[in-house]
Amino acid sequence: MLGRVTGRAPEWRARSVRETIVAEAPGLIEAHELTKRFGDKVAVDHLSFTVGPGRVTGFLGPNGAGKSTTMRLICGLDRPNSGTATIGGLTYAQLQRPLHVVGALLEARALHPGRTARNHLLFLAETQGFAPRRVDEVLDLVGLRAVARKRVGGFSLGMTQRLGIAAAMLGNPAVLLLDEPVNGLDPEGIRWVRTLMRQLATEGRTVFVSSHLMSEMAVTADHLIVIGRGRLIAESSTNEFIQRSSDRSVLVRTPDADRLGKLIVSAGGTIQPDDASTGNGNATADPGASPDDGATSIVVTGLPAPRIGELAASASIVLYELTPRLASLEEAFMELTADSVEYGDSTARAAAGNQPGELPSELPSERPSEERSMS
Repeated sequence: MLGRVTGRAPEWRARSVRETIVAEAPGLIEAHELTKRFGDKVAVDHLSFTVGPGRVTGFLGPNGAGKSTTMRLICGLDRPNSGTATIGGLTYAQLQRPLHVVGALLEARALHPGRTARNHLLFLAETQGFAPRRVDEVLDLVGLRAVARKRVGGFSLGMTQRLGIAAAMLGNPAVLLLDEPVNGLDPEGIRWVRTLMRQLATEGRTVFVSSHLMSEMAVTADHLIVIGRGRLIAESSTNEFIQRSSDRSVLVRTPDADRLGKLIVSAGGTIQPDDASTGNGNATADPGASPDDGATSIVVTGLPAPRIGELAASASIVLYELTPRLASLEEAFMELTADSVEYGDSTARAAAGNQPGELPSELPSERPSEERSMS
């Protein structure tokens, strides 16, 4: 059974370093003109953004966009060629007790396979002066108490992800950086991670999470930072990002679709059958036909819902439904990052489609080099 976050949310105060640097905004992640090159490859290109406390911020971008590299730069695992990445006004190297401030899950498999889960956490705890009881608390939090004394080399990817989250939570930090934390988790585990992230944000912590699962980010992230080819594409609330998509339509259901369709086309709109209403298993059914009330569902683009209603009223056409529809987060993402896809043809990829709500995962051969160079 999964546990709860134990202990109070930490209260972070400004700390002077070298008598000149002061953390004026505890928990605030700031990237300013951050740039990282690997040879002639620019992984992060003058990237600037802020990640504030009290909300879940999603970090999105196509494969090769620079997400993992950016997180490594924030955590001091790579040095930028120029620019800065700070946490509460301090670089990671300037933090006196880093695990008390920042918890990170960047590579779940980065652990010794011969150690047990508990010993892995105990080793980390002892380096930072954490009491052994904190290890048991985080094992309960992630639901791994039953396998605490098993070697992690035999863990599944999902179990390893949970162990990585436990390690990130050891110091009860104010800031969490999680790189694809739901990778390998089953639906129950994904739901647990979502609930945990939102709970931590509610406590006033900073939660910065990358993911390729668009459907999950849509219900988890309050704010989004979207990058492509190492550059910032968008920094906005999730709703604002979706609103930027041009993929807007109106679902109309009427028993007089032919007559209404002619009016819509003459007014400059376009119509097509509603695909969602055709999946009834009847191959001979008319596209868009509703078997319940004899009405037909059509999707209208190019005209707003009020104008469609006016056209129907002018011809005394009955409407059973008139629903404006926005793009999903996945659709908005694919549209707004189409020019930033580095691997493969973005048009073919969008047309072929992936699993609902999921972008393509890295090829097995890409992942190791990504951790050394770019996300």
